[in-house]
Amino acid sequence: MENQVLTPHVYWAQRHRELYLRVELSDVQNPAISITENVLHFKAQGHGAKGDNVYEFHLEFLDPVKPEPVYKLTQRQVNITVQKKVSHWWERLTKQEKRPLFLAPDFDRWLDESDAEMELRAKEEERLNKLRIESQGSPETLTSLKKGYLFMYNLVQFLGFSWIFVNMTVRFFILGKESFYDTFHTLADMMYFCQMLSVVETINAAIGVIKSPVIPCLIQLLGRNFILFIIFGTMEEMQNKAVVFFVFYTWSAVEIFRYPFYMLSCIDMDWKVLTWLRYTVWIPLYPLGCLAEAVSVIQSIPVFNETGRFSFTLPYPVKIKVRFSFFLQIYLIILFLGLYINFRHLYKQRRRRYGQKKKKVH
Repeated sequence: MENQVLTPHVYWAQRHRELYLRVELSDVQNPAISITENVLHFKAQGHGAKGDNVYEFHLEFLDPVKPEPVYKLTQRQVNITVQKKVSHWWERLTKQEKRPLFLAPDFDRWLDESDAEMELRAKEEERLNKLRIESQGSPETLTSLKKGYLFMYNLVQFLGFSWIFVNMTVRFFILGKESFYDTFHTLADMMYFCQMLSVVETINAAIGVIKSPVIPCLIQLLGRNFILFIIFGTMEEMQNKAVVFFVFYTWSAVEIFRYPFYMLSCIDMDWKVLTWLRYTVWIPLYPLGCLAEAVSVIQSIPVFNETGRFSFTLPYPVKIKVRFSFFLQIYLIILFLGLYINFRHLYKQRRRRYGQKKKKVH
């Protein structure tokens, strides 16, 4: 027993450039911490799970690191920071695939890759902003104005979609299925307002006001507005169909969680229930929304064929009439292809954020 090597509990997290290790030992003085041949060596006298003893461990990193670890002692733990030689995301900490028993994720500092990239971009943006606006006033003032603007934008969108969602829910309980058929005439003005305002979200992404990628914002904007303005807005025959109810309901059900999540993020608040809902409700609602959009397109095809709206004839010598329904059929293929790509992407995002505690992390 005297020769038994005692290992402390070690928790880890990462960023693209750094590794963080938290060693659960209290009252540590003058620990021996070094990196040789890409292996971290730790040895120290302290109070851990086995009482006051000498604890040690060794970790061989997955990829090369700089051999100068930096550590900080507190009364309850030892915090170690290790710099990666190459800035990139590691799939695990150690070279060996099997996780050491004493090693676990540090969920207090854990971020998934996309969040870490956002944090990295935020730091870089902060550094550039300091250089850019030294002569333009206080950075804190500009940041406050930006957060205030985004807070108000998300608040207005939240109120708009909440009004739609509550209105549709109440009317359904009062009128039953009859409420399906006049959804457009009752709620179209507010949906027009919210969807036109969502142009601002795409502009914000394009000019860097928010860190969201431009392409997903643009795809959602164009897809929804195509359904709203072209399929429903230009064809009165479509405005009385029940499918309008289901399209509007799934859209608003997603947004009443997404916009308050962004709204609270502007004031640095993280409500765990809301965060979970924001990363979860899309699982049933996104496919249902795409299905409802597909049904609306399918139901509109004979209407467009009958009226000939947006159809045209190619010039001489071809003289072939091209029906708008041909483009609608192509749109259906793109719609379901987009569903697969986005669903897979969103699932990976959620798994990285919430799957860590359920799977082994090296």
